Amino acid sequence: MTSGSPTTAEKLNADVPWDAFDPDEYIKRNYLEIQPVDRAILIRVRDHFSDHFAKHGGRGGSGIDVGAGPNLYPALAMLPWCGRITLLERAERNLTYLRGQLSGYDANWDQFWEVLKSGPRDRSAAYTGLGAEPRARFADVVQEPLPGSLFDLRGRKPAWDLGTMFFVAESITTSLEEFREGVGCFMNALKPGAPFAAAFMEHSEGYRVGAQEFPARDIDEREVRTALGPFAEADMKVACLDNPKQLIRHGYTGMILACGRRRKK
Repeated sequence: MTSGSPTTAEKLNADVPWDAFDPDEYIKRNYLEIQPVDRAILIRVRDHFSDHFAKHGGRGGSGIDVGAGPNLYPALAMLPWCGRITLLERAERNLTYLRGQLSGYDANWDQFWEVLKSGPRDRSAAYTGLGAEPRARFADVVQEPLPGSLFDLRGRKPAWDLGTMFFVAESITTSLEEFREGVGCFMNALKPGAPFAAAFMEHSEGYRVGAQEFPARDIDEREVRTALGPFAEADMKVACLDNPKQLIRHGYTGMILACGRRRKK
């Protein structure tokens, strides 16, 4: 499958048994030890948010991580900038996992926080300013996970001042139309001018979590730019991060990270 090509027997988001998603297996494979590509993503997202708020000011608003799954690092990246953070998630077992992390998240996430609070002072000060133990801030800011699909944001009035969406729109369907619609749902949930970070698996053709197979849409940098372009300011940056030695999905060749701002109307 190539990006933009027609498909047969598409598997749509509504066809997927999301409650069979096993967060323990997913974490074991992906997040017990930080991977170099996730480190690279975190550094870019940290710098993007820090630069944005240094230039435009403001903090203490609302953030959303769309399709959070068993991944806390997008919420950690938003932690200094938000008075509250919403984790939108559909799968019941992922919701249970997220609820269990609110009062004190697991130790494997400490290595991700270390990346955020390292580096140049102008990019890391907001993170180090939360002190040596960010769990109290996490418990105070991150809300009870919100059950729901990415597509539940369709037509909703823009409500969030900051947003992340990591490995979601391309990882819930084989349909290019649904991928593009999912990106639009995420972006339309953000207020004009809101900074965002969105990450995608490049050329993923599907993935297994435990015994369950899940669909994916094969996309590339051009398709990411096409999907985000109508919603983002012209200064959006897109980076392709190769990960050839740590293939985690069939067809996967790396990650694509887009950092930008919601276009002002």
